[in-house]
Amino acid sequence: MDDLETRELRYFVAVAEELHFGRAAGRLGIAQPPLSRAIRKLEQRLGVQLLDRDRRGVALTDAGRVLLREAGVALDTVAAAARRTRRAGDPKRPLALATKAGASHELLRRLLDELAGEPGAAPVELVLCEVGEQARLLRDGHADVALMHRPFDDLAGFDTESLCVEGQVAILPAGHPLASRDQLTLADVDNVPDLPIARWPRLDGSYPDGPGPEVHTQSQLAQLVALGKTLLVIPASSRAWQWPEHIAVPVVDAPKVTTVIAWPASSRSLAVASLVRSAARLRGTALK
Repeated sequence: MDDLETRELRYFVAVAEELHFGRAAGRLGIAQPPLSRAIRKLEQRLGVQLLDRDRRGVALTDAGRVLLREAGVALDTVAAAARRTRRAGDPKRPLALATKAGASHELLRRLLDELAGEPGAAPVELVLCEVGEQARLLRDGHADVALMHRPFDDLAGFDTESLCVEGQVAILPAGHPLASRDQLTLADVDNVPDLPIARWPRLDGSYPDGPGPEVHTQSQLAQLVALGKTLLVIPASSRAWQWPEHIAVPVVDAPKVTTVIAWPASSRSLAVASLVRSAARLRGTALK
């Protein structure tokens, strides 16, 4: 059997997501008859039925659901390969460094200062993102390296260099009674009746159950804390975005957090290697 073509996969994904040949054809900008023929041909080549068709519409078979999942991964991989190739072909391009906005602020500042004094170092373009987005940016080729936090971020498939280890703090509304404490424990901040703790996404993107709000953006979170609607526990260095209406109190028994610099394991970029070496030189000094 011949290898699958990206065009076939794009056609199938459109039909599988729309579950309607007419809408899928419009989305692809082609006529419906050639789209139908292409899907039939794909089924014949694979030797399986991908779609159930009847008068009520279109539905995915078990095989179709597998191909939808695998096709999405394959198309993302192809797009990332093209993106990385274009970036590698431009000798003047900056390295894209992804980091959560406000996270590891002092470490990032020192790293940029270190690179500025490094002869021949590639320029760095910052890609500021929201919670949990660094892994996607690395995988799809929009970033070359990223500052990430173990154990919270998804590090699967990346090489990493540990840079620093730190404790965590609770960010509280300034007027809340807990904000006057010198230190807190996890028991102190769990199940506070008038201040439910914010819920962070798991590695798979789902959220744990609980009364607190789901964390989606830093600005959303900062506003909710300032309004007395939630509290959160974060790495101490991530409080750079702290508002005047917030108070940070150390949480003495919270798990330690390791900041790492991460990059795709397949990377052979000399510029990335140089940046990682510069970051490693800051190990142990970034949070003094």
